[in-house]
Amino acid sequence: MDDRKQRNSGLPVPPARGPWDKPAPAPPREFEQEDSSHGAGALGFLRRHLMSVVIFLLLTSGVLIQAWRDLSRPDAWDYWKDLYSTPSMTSSLADNVELDGRRRAALVLRGKIGPAAASWFRERLDEARLKPGDLVLLSSPGGDLSQSVIMGEIIRARGLVTAVGTIDGAGQVRPGSCASACVFVYAGGTERFDIGGSRLGVHRFTTRGGGSGDPVADTQRVTGLVLSYLKRMGVSASLVEAMSATSDIRWLDSREAAAMNLVTAQSRGPRG
Repeated sequence: MDDRKQRNSGLPVPPARGPWDKPAPAPPREFEQEDSSHGAGALGFLRRHLMSVVIFLLLTSGVLIQAWRDLSRPDAWDYWKDLYSTPSMTSSLADNVELDGRRRAALVLRGKIGPAAASWFRERLDEARLKPGDLVLLSSPGGDLSQSVIMGEIIRARGLVTAVGTIDGAGQVRPGSCASACVFVYAGGTERFDIGGSRLGVHRFTTRGGGSGDPVADTQRVTGLVLSYLKRMGVSASLVEAMSATSDIRWLDSREAAAMNLVTAQSRGPRG
């Protein structure tokens, strides 16, 4: 339709366009996608992945440095060796051990309490699948104090009983010795049996390096922890007094151990 007919029809007539009129510019594109055919997209991909690798290496190096610092501590190798290589304690599982007129399953522990004894002990208990009321039978010269307290806490949490002794070839309980830090493992039992001929020995504990640097403060701190632990286990604080009296092993007689509430039950099983 020409302009004359459009005007006669009453429709609006668009303005005339001349050669000087330029086409309207295209709206700006806010987001441009790089054309990978020219290499820009590939370069960006490479940069992003290179940055990820750099960040990963930095994080890994930080972890490795911290691990090296941990392993360079004098006691670190002893811990890993005790847990994975050559544990200082040995264990065996005995079924139907007669102790107090009834038969129980027993985990029998022997040897020194090493720097990883608590973790090792927890794993042995998980394997043994002892039930509350089952027995942990101990024969140990002592060892690491903090590990022995943790072992005692584990025993109490699982509702196990304790006794000092060994198992002979016929599966009978025989007398044994439990000295120094071993006494704290024994104290964890919900019942603590006296085996005729077995011995409980105590002595003054000492603190080693790694504390505050003040031996008096460290000793007071450890004493407080020990007293708190014994109170939770129901053992008299007089046990600490007996420990403090001598640097040599002092073997408690049955009356002393009972008066301290360290021994709480008498065995009615076979005796030495």
